Amino acid sequence: MKRRKTPVVKVGSVVLGGGHPVVIQSMTDTPTADIESTIRQTIELILAGAQMVRITVNDDAAAKAVPAIIKKVRQKGYDTPIIGDFHFNGHLLLAKYPQCARLLDKYRMNPGNIGKGIRKDENFSNLIQMAIKYKKPVRIGVNSGSLDQELLAQLMDRNAKRRKPKDAKAVMSEAMVQSALQSAVFAERLGLGKDKIILSAKMSNLQDMVAVNQRLAEESDYALHIGLTEAGSETQGITASAAALAILLQQGIGDTIRASLTPSPGINRTREVEVCKFILQSMGLAYFTPTVTSCPGCGRTSSQYFQKLARNINADIEGKLPIWRKKFPGIERLTIAVMGCVVNGPGESRHADIGISLPGTSERPAAPVYIEGKQTALLSGKNIEEQFVSILEKYIKRRFS
Repeated sequence: MKRRKTPVVKVGSVVLGGGHPVVIQSMTDTPTADIESTIRQTIELILAGAQMVRITVNDDAAAKAVPAIIKKVRQKGYDTPIIGDFHFNGHLLLAKYPQCARLLDKYRMNPGNIGKGIRKDENFSNLIQMAIKYKKPVRIGVNSGSLDQELLAQLMDRNAKRRKPKDAKAVMSEAMVQSALQSAVFAERLGLGKDKIILSAKMSNLQDMVAVNQRLAEESDYALHIGLTEAGSETQGITASAAALAILLQQGIGDTIRASLTPSPGINRTREVEVCKFILQSMGLAYFTPTVTSCPGCGRTSSQYFQKLARNINADIEGKLPIWRKKFPGIERLTIAVMGCVVNGPGESRHADIGISLPGTSERPAAPVYIEGKQTALLSGKNIEEQFVSILEKYIKRRFS
């Protein structure tokens, strides 16, 4: 798919836009003033694959904590950009705490909650001047839940005078687009370069969010951060985020992404990073781990053995991947098939780099193994899993060493 052309934006050690790979970001949910827990979660997100991490900077205590957090993360060897998330008082905190302003790699602000009237323009200008002073990029993030009410009211009044007024949802979408673009133009007039501006327009309704970002892509060439805000938790949030992001990414829209999932009890914050990785990999936009193709099972599959084997292969890969990445460059593009019967098993196994087709109901109790399209072994007995893992590891060493 053809990527949308935008200026290149440098955020610390990361480059986005300009056709560069889509960047995954996430956000901590710890109180930023709790330095140790914020450092711990930041590193967890980085290790999971987050290429940028955002932290809340909402008060004096948080702003004071930022330098200690960033310095400690850097001392531990991580150069992942740390972004400051500002609402309501960012212009004040950045001016009051220069170390915070200097060490953050990017500022995130929302034009809908930075003030009203003349005060809004003053506050916005002050924040942008801080970004210019410290040479930082800014994400201008418009959100349907905190939209500029003055702009929305103007558009609603104008719409009411139309001969054929649009519905409220259409006016809301128009306000989202105008808020983002007007703010970006204002930032440029103040002296912030286009290569320092990232726009985002987030909504919880999938179709509205997609339409607004399509408008932004059509009407501007700013780098875009995309994501479905307040997507929900577990299956709902994952499915909605994947659908929304995939639509836009398939059209070449989106330079950085986040899956904003509601954390479930006992589920690590890193889940949203894993979701983004699988979205990008499933679309062929990036590769993070070998792909295991496995069938869903049906009445032809005689047992749960293929399910167990697929689960164990995935777990084995997850455990060994940190070492494999160092020893076997390119291992992320490996494809493995674990199939459960003769219907699609041999075909899918041939299409993968390496695959196994386990016997289904009424089939001969033997499992052919295919490597690069050719059958190389026929496994049987009680230790098929051990045999296949051994063949897999030998193939990896031979191909990727």
